[in-house]
Amino acid sequence: MSVSRLAGALARGITRVTGGALGPYQSAVVRIGFSFTWLVFLLREWPHRRELYGPDGPWSWDMARQLTDGNGAFTVLMWSDGRLWFETVYLLSVAASALLLLGWRTRTVSVLFMVGVLSLQNRSVFMGDGGDNVIHLMAIYLVLTRCGRVWSLDARRERRRRRERESGFAGGEAAEVHEAGEAGETTPAARTAAPRAPRDVTGVVLWSLLGLVLALASLLPGLATGWAVVFWGLWLVHALWWAVNRYVPGGELRAVLDMTANLVHNAALFVIMAEVCLIYATAGWYKVQGSRWQDGTALHYPLHLDYFTPWPALSEALGSNGVMVMLITYGTVIVQVAFPFTLFNRRVKNVLLAAMMTEHFAISVVLGLPFFSLAMIAADAVFLPTGFLRSTGRIAGRIAGRITGPARGRLLPGQRRRGGGTDGSSGKPAAGDPEDRRRRTLVG
Repeated sequence: MSVSRLAGALARGITRVTGGALGPYQSAVVRIGFSFTWLVFLLREWPHRRELYGPDGPWSWDMARQLTDGNGAFTVLMWSDGRLWFETVYLLSVAASALLLLGWRTRTVSVLFMVGVLSLQNRSVFMGDGGDNVIHLMAIYLVLTRCGRVWSLDARRERRRRRERESGFAGGEAAEVHEAGEAGETTPAARTAAPRAPRDVTGVVLWSLLGLVLALASLLPGLATGWAVVFWGLWLVHALWWAVNRYVPGGELRAVLDMTANLVHNAALFVIMAEVCLIYATAGWYKVQGSRWQDGTALHYPLHLDYFTPWPALSEALGSNGVMVMLITYGTVIVQVAFPFTLFNRRVKNVLLAAMMTEHFAISVVLGLPFFSLAMIAADAVFLPTGFLRSTGRIAGRIAGRITGPARGRLLPGQRRRGGGTDGSSGKPAAGDPEDRRRRTLVG
C-alpha cells in the first residue's frame, strides 16, 4: 500500500470516528437495558434494602470503611452511617435510574446513575454477583457515551426545538441548523447560521445545585482526591458545553467539542463491545478447563441445588434428561468461546447473539437469576443490528400510538400520515412543510 493510500485511509478513519456518534440505537438500548435492570432490582429489594446495603446488614459500616480505605473504592454511603443518609442515597439512586431510563438530561443523570450504582455496590461488595459486576462497569462507560440521541426525552425535546427553529426562519437554511442539545451535534453548514440556544433554566438550576453539593462533598474527608478531580472535571465540562451552545454555537470551539464528544463516545462504545467479548471469552475458556464441562454434566448440578430451583418440577424434568443436559452444557461452551470470533461475519454473529440471549432468558427462568440475565442481555444488545432496532422502535411507536393516540395530531417517530406524505393527501409534502424546505436545500 502506497503512502498516499495509507494517508487517505487514515484520514477517512479519523473522520469516521470524529464526525459522528456511531451506534446511536445500540448505545440507547444499552442505556435503557441497564437502567431498567438496576431500577427493577432496587424496587424488588426495597423491603430488604437495609440488610443489603444499609445499617442493618451483616457487613457493618466500620468493616466497609476499612475496605474502602484500603482499595480506594468510591461510595457516598461512607460519608455518614446515619439511617436518613442511607435512605436518601437509595431513593436518589432509584430516581436516577428512572430518569436515565426515560432519557431525561442524560449527560447529567448518567453521572448520578453511576454514583448510585457505585455507592450501593461498594458499600457491600459481597452481596453482588456477576450481573452486578457488569452493571458496575457499564455505569461508568455510559457516562462517556452520547446515549440519549434516540429513544429519549432529550431527543424528543431536540426535535421539538428543531421544528420551532425551522418554522421561525425563512428559506431552507434553517433546516440545517441543529442546536446543540444534550444529545445533538452540528454540521459545518449549520454552524455558520446557528442561533443562540434558548435559555435552559432547568439545566442551569440542576448544574448549580450539583455544583453546590460537590463543593460541600469536597470539604468532607470521604471524597478521595482522584474522584474529586473526576467529578469537578465533569462539572466544568458541562459548564463549558452550555456556554458554547449559548453564546458561540457556530464557532470553531463548538466543532471541537462535537468532535471530542464523538471520539469519546465511539471509544466508550468500543470498550463496551470489547468488555462483552472478554466476558464470554474468559467464561468459555475457563469452562473448557473444567472436568464437569468436559464430560457434559455441568448443568446437572445447579439443577439439583435448592438455591437454583425456583421451579422444582421444571428443574427435575430438565435435569433427568441426560441428553438435554449434555447438549446444553456443550452448546454453552461452544457459543461462549466462538462468539468473539464471529464478529466479522454478521449472519453468524446474529445467530449466536440470539442463542446467547435465549440462554440468558432460560437461566432467568430455570435457575432463578433474573437480574443477572437482564444485565447480560442488556450487554449483548450492543451487538444488535441497527435495522432490527429501528424496526423494533417503529413497531413500539405504532403500538403506543394505538394505545394513547397521537397528541394534537402529531406523528410519532416512524409514523406517516395516510397517502404517504406529510400533508395527508398525496405522496408529496406540503409546500410549506419543513421537510420540503430541507429537501430543496439539499438538492439545490
